[in-house]
Amino acid sequence: MDFLTGKRETGVLDLQELLSEEKDGCVVKTNGAVLSIRDMGDIVFIILRKRDGILQAVMERGAVNEEAPALREECFVEAEGRIVKEARAPHGVELKLTSVRILSAPEVPMPVAVSKWKLGASLEARLDMRPLTLRNLRERARFKVQEGIARAFREYLQGEGFTEIHTPKIGARGAEGGANVFKLEYFHRPAVLAQSPQFYKQMMVGVFDRVMEIGPVFRAEKHNTKRHLNEYTGLDFEMGYIEDFRDIMAMETGFLQHMTALLKAEYGAELSLLHVELPDTARIPAVPFSEAKRLVSEAYHTQIRNPYDLEPEEEHLIGRYFKEKYNADFVFVTHYPSKKRPFYAMDDPADPTYTLSFDLLFRGLEVTTGGQRIHAYTELMDKIRRRGMDTEGMEDYLSAFRHGMPPHGGLGIGLERMAMQLLGEENVREASLFPRDLSRLVP
Repeated sequence: MDFLTGKRETGVLDLQELLSEEKDGCVVKTNGAVLSIRDMGDIVFIILRKRDGILQAVMERGAVNEEAPALREECFVEAEGRIVKEARAPHGVELKLTSVRILSAPEVPMPVAVSKWKLGASLEARLDMRPLTLRNLRERARFKVQEGIARAFREYLQGEGFTEIHTPKIGARGAEGGANVFKLEYFHRPAVLAQSPQFYKQMMVGVFDRVMEIGPVFRAEKHNTKRHLNEYTGLDFEMGYIEDFRDIMAMETGFLQHMTALLKAEYGAELSLLHVELPDTARIPAVPFSEAKRLVSEAYHTQIRNPYDLEPEEEHLIGRYFKEKYNADFVFVTHYPSKKRPFYAMDDPADPTYTLSFDLLFRGLEVTTGGQRIHAYTELMDKIRRRGMDTEGMEDYLSAFRHGMPPHGGLGIGLERMAMQLLGEENVREASLFPRDLSRLVP
């Protein structure tokens, strides 16, 4: 009988282990995929793609086993050799091969040259071949940076006492109301895919005080823009016992500061590869909705067409204004009109036509929506009645408030949008691993 007791030691080293000073001159074993081959005759240079970077290997003709001549791009191999310093190689070291074992070889040539610095293909073509094009170093680096954003969100909030929860994505009705839900049949009963974890995370504030979740969000909106997806990843949190909605904004600011620090410390290679300039998160300005509209209208001589919401052009101009005046990459726009906010948003006691809510704009694009929620049952029911809403399917949500809830609020961040703006991309699909939009259901 065999017993497993933990990590299995294989003797195969990752890149960081190979780069350590103590490995200089040592015979080592590693693995990877052949990214490119440069045949110089007696000497062949092979670039191996590993999960944490690239490694240059050098093979002398006749000095390696018989499998070596069969090497070609996208062979997955196990290699042995001696680590030596070489200033001209990536990371300043190279592997002088003594043996190569081919673990897997491609059956057909690659349809796109993933070894090139930039892929010579349109976005649609790259998305069609996503499992292959992501092998390109620049393409995959985007998603390492995206990992850093999500990791920072989880780390920071757990450090602030948040409990991570996992809410259902199939429900009786949408949290936001309206028609933008994907409907499905659930064992002969009508159901929808979750627009957000809003109802559940509010209910769980009554249990854990502070909760967070990273999970999929579904929006059945028939849009075809560079900023929208029909399925995206939401970074959500909800926190209780707040003084007001500014506590939510302060918590997000802390997360953003942790995010930039983490990316700088541990994702420098990807940031450098993609030429990413990290934003300034030390101080983030906040401006009321109506004031933001007035400022950009006067500064850029534009007409205010929609008094209840920000149009994409206005978001862009607000970002431009605060960058030019305060060198700010982020700006909180607060006190959105009640008419354009969900029923659970708390109205401003000073002027009930506005809410104690906000959006966070990042370089001219909305990446966060949040605010203070109504926590008193009677106030919540009054607003539902004023809006003429049907409460069917909301019974459990409303029951939590009927039995008492602390003052609370929260937010939702679109991970792909945040990554898109951080990376300086023009289309959110660049920052979605396998995007789902109006026309794309595969791969």
